[in-house]
Amino acid sequence: MLSRQFLFVPRLSRSLATHAGSLSSLPASLHLKSGQSFHGRSFGAPKSIFGETVFSTSITSYTESMTDPSYRGQILVFTTPLIGNYGVPSNAAPFNSEEVGVVLESKGIQCAGIIVGDLAERYSHYKATESLSAWCHRHGVPGITGVDTRAITTLLRDQGTTLGRIAVDAEVSLPPPQAEEYWDPSEENLVDQVSTKLPFQLNPTGDVRIAVLDFGAKANILRALVRRGAAVTVLPWNFDFNAVRDQFDGLFLTNGPGDPRHCMDAAVKLRQTIDEWQKPIFGICMGHQVIGMAAGLDAYRMTFGNRGHNQPVLALASAGSITAGRVYVTSQNHQYALKLQDPFPQGWEPFFINCNDSSVEGIKSTSDSGKKVWGVQFHPESAGGPLDTIEMFTDFLAECRAHKVSEGDSHVYTAPLPPSARSSAAAI
Repeated sequence: MLSRQFLFVPRLSRSLATHAGSLSSLPASLHLKSGQSFHGRSFGAPKSIFGETVFSTSITSYTESMTDPSYRGQILVFTTPLIGNYGVPSNAAPFNSEEVGVVLESKGIQCAGIIVGDLAERYSHYKATESLSAWCHRHGVPGITGVDTRAITTLLRDQGTTLGRIAVDAEVSLPPPQAEEYWDPSEENLVDQVSTKLPFQLNPTGDVRIAVLDFGAKANILRALVRRGAAVTVLPWNFDFNAVRDQFDGLFLTNGPGDPRHCMDAAVKLRQTIDEWQKPIFGICMGHQVIGMAAGLDAYRMTFGNRGHNQPVLALASAGSITAGRVYVTSQNHQYALKLQDPFPQGWEPFFINCNDSSVEGIKSTSDSGKKVWGVQFHPESAGGPLDTIEMFTDFLAECRAHKVSEGDSHVYTAPLPPSARSSAAAI
């Protein structure tokens, strides 16, 4: 038997993974509308902001999360204790059949601010060009480190997503804002803020022409399409697709931020498209919710939403690479969801259900409807997260190509741009 002296393990203290003196010495606080306050140190931009406080359980890909337009107006709390350890890469990329102009999910940081337990300034990655703190400072985004993110996450799980304020420097000593002073981003049409203002084109020599309604598209959605040979034309979220639909072989609806009810105009136009058009339609996240509203389903606000790279969903039907009865692990970022109702609207059926909270994760047109329409609440394109459902992009384009051939239209097109179009070089 080992003696007791060999069983003793001294308690070690863990210091911050940060260069001494590299962080701002400014105090910073997170105030929640529900009355709680958390105090730490400022990093990034030394400014105070309002936003909607949400948490993400992702353990990696903080750069992709922060550049995801779906986080517009939100104060993002990372549940993973250490953030910033691999720094931030250069975000420039070419426009070709493999890339769409950016490495991350958009040109800049989209969230209003971030909250981390332990900020790493000693980053290490062969592609890194700057620290997370320097990146936030350059984009005018404030952050707080040295707070108990576990306690914040517990609060948000119990009481739901909560409006908040990051206060920095002199504003820390001021009383927390009054309830009526908090800004609620969901009252604004955030989709209109992040959607492209003018149409643009990617990979124009692709063999199948896909129109993309941009509700706040992650770049990896566009990347997934062009890497599979599609000629992609990106349109503003409220563009009248019905006026140009005969130019395209399929329609894709992207993710986006905020309340889907701000996009009812798009849902009304899409209802006409579904009724009159026979070609494939695919939507994810906000696009899925718009498809659902066009089908006659209602959207509702979840308590704290699903944000992370580890959400299990159960397939209720088979389609393409998806097999009924199988559980897929997915990447998600949403506050709203479609209501599950019985009966479902005629011509529609549930496609996926969330294994944790039983929320609707996908819908599809029925086989007897004569339509090819799918919507999923999760992100098949990942970035970051699991790739369990990435082949749904392949399935969608295969349906578009099959429909194109069935119409006797098998040659390669350069999809014409709608009026007032711009080049891809100004996009994303």
